[in-house]
Amino acid sequence: MNSLSLLKRASRYFDDYPSLAKLVVVCTISGGGYVAYADANGTGGSPPVLEEIKKKKVVVLGTGWAGTSFLKKLDNPSYDVQVISPRNYFAFTPLLPSVTCGTVEARSIVEPIRSIVRKKSIDPWEAVRTHSTHPGVVENCNFLKEVEDAQQIRQSVINSFEKASLPTLSDDERKRILHFVIVGGGPTGVEFAAELHDFVNEDLVKLYPVAKDFVKITLLEASDHILNMFDKRITDFAESKFQRDGIDMKLGSMVVKVSDKEISTKVSGNSGEITTIPYGMVVWSTGIGTHPVIRDFMQKIGQSNRRALATDEWLRVEGCGSIYALGDCATINQRKVMEDIAAIFKKADKDNSGTLTVKEFREVIKDICERYPQLELYLKSKKMRDIADLLKMAKGDVAKEAIELKY
Repeated sequence: MNSLSLLKRASRYFDDYPSLAKLVVVCTISGGGYVAYADANGTGGSPPVLEEIKKKKVVVLGTGWAGTSFLKKLDNPSYDVQVISPRNYFAFTPLLPSVTCGTVEARSIVEPIRSIVRKKSIDPWEAVRTHSTHPGVVENCNFLKEVEDAQQIRQSVINSFEKASLPTLSDDERKRILHFVIVGGGPTGVEFAAELHDFVNEDLVKLYPVAKDFVKITLLEASDHILNMFDKRITDFAESKFQRDGIDMKLGSMVVKVSDKEISTKVSGNSGEITTIPYGMVVWSTGIGTHPVIRDFMQKIGQSNRRALATDEWLRVEGCGSIYALGDCATINQRKVMEDIAAIFKKADKDNSGTLTVKEFREVIKDICERYPQLELYLKSKKMRDIADLLKMAKGDVAKEAIELKY
């Protein structure tokens, strides 16, 4: 009896005996594989019905750091994922300043989203940039948010040196064209200023010797120090390095207006006096603005007076149970630790005695550690080692579990 006739007989057997509800037959035929599946529903001769498994739909807006990290860890078969983004790639943004000067090629810092997250549907949507509302900023400044921005800045720097090399220009005009202004003393602005300094002194002055004595780099920062979000030692090192390299730092200078050839600043503590600075190229790097899509959504859910979406500690948008926000568009509203823990302890004190038994304490400590992971580390420290050991030793001991702890 050959294999095919055996399979035919088995198929008739399924029809004749519908009591065999489900059966899977796996066998090999000439080194290959064959799988037969039968599903009897009680009516002989009826074709098998395959029920489609409905997947939960997950919509991810954006392919930045937060969105891409989430997609990489998402269980593919369990969800129907839709990715909506203005770009179909992930960009390693910390290296964007290096792209502006050719230290790193643009293709080295991008990776297609489709290769990172396979078997997911990706739908594009129109990109909308977010910039400062200062007059003239959008029209006259360069930005450093995307790979395209870095490439455009690189081309603008080279064009400035080409223009400055024209023999018909006056020295004042050549000095203006080669004046590069960076607005913002944060990580991006400082990194770009350093990269531009190296690019100019190591490469461009050799190609354009006539421009060597006219190049100037100025960094404008509204606060009293650059990199003020870092340790003071880092700030001091960066400022001293820029002074040695000849990068002009104008601290306490707030930009009020940008025209096509001049940038106006107001110096803090100087009676509001406005100073104009001629420039050839401006790079605006003062932080992150709220995306119009997020801004419209915040108005609909009553968060219009905020700069970012408010979420709880599980990243759920406040007031929206099925919407989560993470990354630059969101901020976590931390609960007051002492009030929260006091409420948990009060709930655990079922007899309102003002004390907790070890057993009652152990019942709530897991919930507290989930809400505040730092508490678990604190329990393991020397300061709380006795209590941690007490809880461990009391487990299963009725007498010790009745010990009361005053809170």
